[in-house]
Amino acid sequence: MKKSAYIFVFFFAQLLFSQQNNQQWKGYFSYNEIVDVEGTTGKIFAATQNTIFSKTINSSELTIHNSVTGFKSELITAIHHSETTNKIFAGNSNGLLIIINADESVTTKVDIINEVPVAPNKKKINDLFEHNGRLYIATDYGISVLDVTTLEFITTYFIGTSGQETQVLQTTVLGDELYAVTRDFGIRRGTLTNPNLFDFNQWQTFVAGFWSGIVTFNNQLIAMNTNAKTYKFNGINPQEILNLNQPGLKLKTNGAEIIVTTANHVFVLNQVFSQLAHVTSIPDFSAVFTAATVVGTKLYIGTEKNGLFSTDITNPTVFESMSPNGPLQNYIFRIKKAPNFLWAVYGDYTFDYNPFPLDEYGISKYSTNNSWETIPYENLFEAKSISGLAISPINTNLVYATSYYSGVLKINNEEIELFNNINTGPDGLEPIAANLLDFRINSPAFDKKGNLWVTNRGTDKAIKVLRTTNQWQSYDIGDYITNGRFASMGIDRNDTKWLPTRDDGVIAFNDTRNNKTLRIDDSSGLPTTNVLCIAIDKRNQLWIGTAAGLRVLSSVDQFLQQDELTVSNIVIQEGDLAQELFYQQIITDIAVDGANRKWVAIDNGGVFLVSSNGQQTLYQFDKNNSPLPSNSINDIEIDDVTGEVFFATDKGMVSFLGTSTKPSDSLADVYVYPNPVRPGFSGTVKISGLTDKANVKITDIEGNLVHETTTAGGTIEWDTTAFGKYKVASGVYMIFVATEDGLDTTVKKVMVIR
Repeated sequence: MKKSAYIFVFFFAQLLFSQQNNQQWKGYFSYNEIVDVEGTTGKIFAATQNTIFSKTINSSELTIHNSVTGFKSELITAIHHSETTNKIFAGNSNGLLIIINADESVTTKVDIINEVPVAPNKKKINDLFEHNGRLYIATDYGISVLDVTTLEFITTYFIGTSGQETQVLQTTVLGDELYAVTRDFGIRRGTLTNPNLFDFNQWQTFVAGFWSGIVTFNNQLIAMNTNAKTYKFNGINPQEILNLNQPGLKLKTNGAEIIVTTANHVFVLNQVFSQLAHVTSIPDFSAVFTAATVVGTKLYIGTEKNGLFSTDITNPTVFESMSPNGPLQNYIFRIKKAPNFLWAVYGDYTFDYNPFPLDEYGISKYSTNNSWETIPYENLFEAKSISGLAISPINTNLVYATSYYSGVLKINNEEIELFNNINTGPDGLEPIAANLLDFRINSPAFDKKGNLWVTNRGTDKAIKVLRTTNQWQSYDIGDYITNGRFASMGIDRNDTKWLPTRDDGVIAFNDTRNNKTLRIDDSSGLPTTNVLCIAIDKRNQLWIGTAAGLRVLSSVDQFLQQDELTVSNIVIQEGDLAQELFYQQIITDIAVDGANRKWVAIDNGGVFLVSSNGQQTLYQFDKNNSPLPSNSINDIEIDDVTGEVFFATDKGMVSFLGTSTKPSDSLADVYVYPNPVRPGFSGTVKISGLTDKANVKITDIEGNLVHETTTAGGTIEWDTTAFGKYKVASGVYMIFVATEDGLDTTVKKVMVIR
């Protein structure tokens, strides 16, 4: 993807971000998709694809590491806790190694990524094994060795029979021999005291065949074969100790037990290989196992979608859920903010609007008491690929969710109803083709009267509405569309519906104007007819995000008087150079905040905040300079009351605690926080509940002016300095606020304690 169009704003945006800190960010991650589990004395560690959490056993103490805390992973594939250094090591699919130190600081090692001379797709870390202060890193190319104390890489072994790269799945040490399970050359071994071990000729094949794991237990080798059996070795002779019935995923030992995990079985064996526990299911969950370990008498099992569970190995029938509260999964496709809830759905479709393979997920909602609830898939009539949300402006407990396969879900507190062709009448929902139970419904949006509008692929009557009378109605726009693939709809103050499409530009339709319909396409100034998103701002401009850049319609009111609409780009000046804003970029979403500024998501390019007219870039956030866990942002949602900006990505959801809230109608509810400002506070004082374009003056108790500004939205910040020059002294400061016309005023106080 081309990035030259916005590279010139990057340095400026980086400077702006350097003034921020992670206190302005919050994480909303899922801890259900467990990839690895590690135990140590008194503590259990579990990793998802991009987070690590730990719990102190027999305690409520919980520690979470994610991108907001500074832990920025790519895709975690293995973890290890070092007893000697109290460090946590996390290996990633791209060779990245992240270390959480004993003081909770994070060290990132990119040596494998940057220095090992193999193709990038061969750097996956498969396992981490520690012996005598060295960490043996099993990778898709061989073995790299790290000093766990200094965190310096020592050497790399390429152990193919001819010195070539080979996938190493797991390593262990017995005596002074290092054993490595390889994908293609059986189990290889080399002598650790051999100073020439980097020479592949110094390695021998211990045993041929196809193996998937190896550990040292009770002074002997235990290995897992791809034939679904586990063996102990007497010399080079394997003896079967366990038949798994299906391929093994993880082989672990805590020194006292062996733990073997498959997708549907967890076995725990004692010192003489007798079975202590065998778990095949977790009550009330259709769990697929991923990893397991034992600490004391507790067995901890990680699952593919249901989180971490614990049970007692003496009675493995009662299970406790151990994962922190969170959404169903980290891949969130759409979000929608209601006053008391944040809703999230997970079904998706490709850029070509293909929902297959179909997703079977429930719907999550996050409440103001910081807890997540889930409506299970089974309670949603098994509606698949739920990919859109709309909240009624009249009743905020009434939520509609659109499925790109099953129809429309109505959720009213505990009552749930599914709409399809059977119960919407002859003018209702239609399948994509006759005799198919496949309803491609998208773009849900409410008008100001409380009518629900959606799009329906596969029919000329592509615009559907559920009236407040509970009657469905259809509108034919067949002359304006070729395939009926629609993104999220916007409805303006005139009740015009603006529909971004895959191949037909933007369709504008208004049922209150004799069903007037217009199309904005390449003849209207669009760089492409593939439009991914639109946003109507507070000045009634239409911002259009396409697969090849940004365009703006100067006023949505033009639809009422004109029969042709023309859009234009935004040209920004950088010194003597004029450039088009977001030239040729794939724009996946646009959201408008309380100050009419625009948050713009770029495909694989993070997110930008630009001024109301687009002439200034205020922030540029990506996974390298911010807690964003990914540069692929699926959806942006803004809480107009608090100014919080939510980013749903393919690797988790985070939010930026902005200050551009929706302006108030009066100064009756002006609020100052924090108050008092206590010693050591490093943030800013927020003054909220303001009207737009209000004048705010802050003085000391003697009337000396230290700050003055005009609002844009409902909240401002004060950094507790005198016009940015120096920190003000301890004392009481007066805040004088007046509306733009001067007819409404208020005075507040804030105490600063240094």
